[in-house]
Amino acid sequence: MLGPLTVERETRLSAFSTAMSSFHKTLIIDGRGHLQGRLASLVAKNLLQGQKIVVVRCEDINISGSFYRNKLKYLQFLRKRTNTKPSRGPYHLRSPSRIFWRVIRGMLPHKRARGKGALNRLKVFEGVPPPYDKKKRFVAPPALRSVRLKQNRDFCNLGRLAHEVGWKYKDIIESLEEKRKARSWERWKVKRSALSLRRKAARNVKTKVAPYQKIIRQYGYR
Repeated sequence: MLGPLTVERETRLSAFSTAMSSFHKTLIIDGRGHLQGRLASLVAKNLLQGQKIVVVRCEDINISGSFYRNKLKYLQFLRKRTNTKPSRGPYHLRSPSRIFWRVIRGMLPHKRARGKGALNRLKVFEGVPPPYDKKKRFVAPPALRSVRLKQNRDFCNLGRLAHEVGWKYKDIIESLEEKRKARSWERWKVKRSALSLRRKAARNVKTKVAPYQKIIRQYGYR
């Protein structure tokens, strides 16, 4: 079931450098398998350059270091508060998307107009909600765990960390993702059959259109 999806993901690796060098109306990044800090730095830089960015599947972002170590660090963060009035902050965000959003915010001058504008160009989600489930998603090779982290190094999952510090929707997101992957697999089968029919039709008329193709190639077209 994951075969075509994995192949499609690998084809986006080389496309990301082109995507980041050229301006897109909206750049959609699949957060799965990326290191949190490295991905956040790339996103923050491009937000400041005016690019609109959507990051999906934030629950599958990775953090270097063991789960136990990262959980202790987050529990220590939960103890930070305003003594006289805790509602003044700091605010402890629990969902993976908002945790990642806060990391990006820390890399931006978010109290100035430039930083506020950059944050307004960012959207973060758990899972892949519509309409992004039917759009092309990119990965960022400079931030991939498989590229940047040694094989023997510990890492943990942001979704699991968020779940253990108070995020309540892990099971719901997992069920929605299973349904989305099933729909995506059905769309891929329809697309694959249409491509095979197209190739078959091209083979059937190849000899008939050969003279016309020769004329077209003379003018530099294919």
